[in-house]
Formats: sequence, C-alpha cells, structure tokens
Amino acid sequence: MKRSGFLVVLALVAILAVNAIGAYNKMVVLEQSVDAAWAQVNTQLQRRYDLIPNLVNTVKGYAAHEQEAIQAVTEARAAMLGAQSPTEQQQAAASLENALGRLLVVVENYPELKADTVFVGLMDELAGTENRIAQHRMLFNDEVKTYNTYIARFPNVLWAKLFGRSARVYFEIPDAAQVAPQVGF
Repeated sequence: MKRSGFLVVLALVAILAVNAIGAYNKMVVLEQSVDAAWAQVNTQLQRRYDLIPNLVNTVKGYAAHEQEAIQAVTEARAAMLGAQSPTEQQQAAASLENALGRLLVVVENYPELKADTVFVGLMDELAGTENRIAQHRMLFNDEVKTYNTYIARFPNVLWAKLFGRSARVYFEIPDAAQVAPQVGF
C-alpha cells in the first residue's frame, strides 16, 4: 500500500514536471516570436528614419520658409535615434508620424514640389514603408496577444509567475498622434 501511494505521488510529480517543462519551452518560443516581430517593426522604423533626411532636403529646396515643419521632423527623427526601449521607440515613432503629417500638409501648397520626380520617388518609398510599419505593428500585436493569452491561461499562469514571465505591452499609438495635423498660413 505504501509503495502504490509513493508511485502515485511520483507520477503526479512527474506529470507536473513535464507540464512545467512544456509550459516553459512554449513561453520561450512565444517570447522569441514577440521579439522577432518587434525586430521587424524596428527594421521598418529604421527604414523610415533613413528616408527622412532625403525627404527633408528635397522639401527644403522648395519650401525654405517652412522651417517649423522641417524642424519638427528633424527633432522627431533625432528622438528616434535616442530611443532605447520599445516604449520609447513607440513614442518617438508617434512623434515622427505627427511631424511627417505636418510636413506633408505643407507640401500640399507647393505643386511644383509634388511634381518633382525625386520627391515623388521619396513619397512612394515613404508610403510603402508606412504600409510595412502598419503591417508589422499588426503582426507584433498578434504575437503579443498569443503570448499574453498563453501565459494568462491556467495552469500556465502559475508557471509564468514561477518563471518570472509577465505580459508584454501592445504597440499602441498615443492619442495625440491620431489627430490629423493642422498647419495654418
């Protein structure tokens, strides 16, 4: 009788150990997926960052007196360079989007600029990059959702706490960046 009780306890411990190992390994895989998705967002943010000096210089040639919008883009780009964490990068990206929006409103007043082939090419590149950023943000948020759901489910929530895992933060655009920029003349 004592032997069968010992075997039952041993079987339960073995089941828990196998479950813990499986949960831990799944958390590692999901964390790697979240990190890889963030790296793709970051790659597209860098692509946008790299296009901006060309865009700014092209606009400067046509709209030299529109320094405020040009300066805002330049400052927002510098903030992107200094951002270290994903949260800081998200905030800097939102500021950059807002500043680019203001710059594009300024561009509307320069028909000859809008017809310039260099500007048109840059705008096409920027539009493509913006689409990639939006797509990779969505994929990143999907990966975060998968990870957060996994670690919130029972019994994984117990293992997540035991292994020091916590929910990841979604990529969200601040409210200020969702408002269309207004430029007055």
